[in-house]
Amino acid sequence: MGQHGHSVAHKHNAHGSLKTYVVGFALSLILTVLSFACVMSGAVPQHLVMPGIVVFCIAQLLVQLAFFLHMSVAPGQRDNLSIGVFTLLIIAIIVVGSLWVMHNMNLYMMHPVTQSMSSSIG
Repeated sequence: MGQHGHSVAHKHNAHGSLKTYVVGFALSLILTVLSFACVMSGAVPQHLVMPGIVVFCIAQLLVQLAFFLHMSVAPGQRDNLSIGVFTLLIIAIIVVGSLWVMHNMNLYMMHPVTQSMSSSIG
């Protein structure tokens, strides 16, 4: 019975309490409102809107990983953390690779408007 009771207690500790869920929800709500205000208020200079949204996005991702998915550096969570880091690496490779391919396609393809304008001039 000692072994079974230990595993039940361990599973219970892996989940958050109502307080952690409420704190996580409140932080997510605050970060969402801040992102919305960053765009709609006009108080943030135009060139800082996108970096501001990215910062709030990353902060909200970390809040949700910590408060709702309970990811941490605790020994029991290291497998989940390594899977999460690997997933982020794969997503980064896909996004950066796609942007690189699209940039090069745009750079090296002839644009029909430019081609027709040069033939009408010459």
